[in-house]
Amino acid sequence: MKIVISDPKTGKSFGIEVPKDRESQIIGKKIGDKLEGGSFGAEGYTVEITGGSDLAGFPIRRDVSGPRRVGVILSSGAGFSKHKKGVRAKRNVRGNIISDQIMQVNAKVASYGSKGLEELFPKAAAGEKKEEKKK
Repeated sequence: MKIVISDPKTGKSFGIEVPKDRESQIIGKKIGDKLEGGSFGAEGYTVEITGGSDLAGFPIRRDVSGPRRVGVILSSGAGFSKHKKGVRAKRNVRGNIISDQIMQVNAKVASYGSKGLEELFPKAAAGEKKEEKKK
């Protein structure tokens, strides 16, 4: 499982691979729940779950309960691209509870630690710099 931590102050994101033995601390949480960052290497930080996607790429939606994948009629939000005003369509999305079928969890920093995220995750910061040079 991968967790992507976004820093609202700097606008940067850091992708971290969560070890298999630590995934159990994330499984069962809902969108909006807060996690201690020490479980995946961000000591002193608290992060809030904001979304994610499952193994097949279907997004997690806050308004769908449970860990299941379900087809719902959408008019806006995650999992739906609006082409015309008033259009609704049935789309497959995942519920708001993190399960073992989730591949990526998106989170934002709720409270900061003593060290910066760039210091804690130098590989993720180096990857971002490479992308900036290519552009």
